[in-house]
Amino acid sequence: MKRLSIAIALLLAPALAQAWPWSMDMANQISVKPQESVDPANPGMKPFPARSIPIPGTTVAVKDMDAALKIPNPVPADEKSVAKGAQLFAIYCVPCHGKSGTGDGYVGAKLILRPYDLTTAELAAKPDGHIFGMMTFGGGVMPIYANDLTATERWHVVNYVRKGLKKVAAAQATAK
Repeated sequence: MKRLSIAIALLLAPALAQAWPWSMDMANQISVKPQESVDPANPGMKPFPARSIPIPGTTVAVKDMDAALKIPNPVPADEKSVAKGAQLFAIYCVPCHGKSGTGDGYVGAKLILRPYDLTTAELAAKPDGHIFGMMTFGGGVMPIYANDLTATERWHVVNYVRKGLKKVAAAQATAK
């Protein structure tokens, strides 16, 4: 009986010391919350300046995949865009899709569902908005990259998938 009393006392000790629940210690502190002003006279977010316009690279409000399919690519597929897309593709896409874009990346090889082959004629027939939408909303085992890549960066990756992967495939064919 004495052991049971000691065990109960030890279990209740943190609650009695006001140190429970431990999971709330950092949430209940003095800090600035998102969209909150540090100035008590002006609470909330600052409104956008009058006559302001969005700049390239800001988030594009896309409702769903169907809406993404209808968006035309606003970024011209020039050498600069394709080069930027290649850099981003190497960081975000190569682990699953591989350098060739065929789904043979190191991470992709470990997945149950093989990553989509980005060099197929089926994908070539789809609009650019399809690739943009997949990066924005994810799908299957594809994660969402809308939080990691700006809208402009996603369009650069689309341009690389459309133009740059063809050069990679041609280089691999001549190397064989």
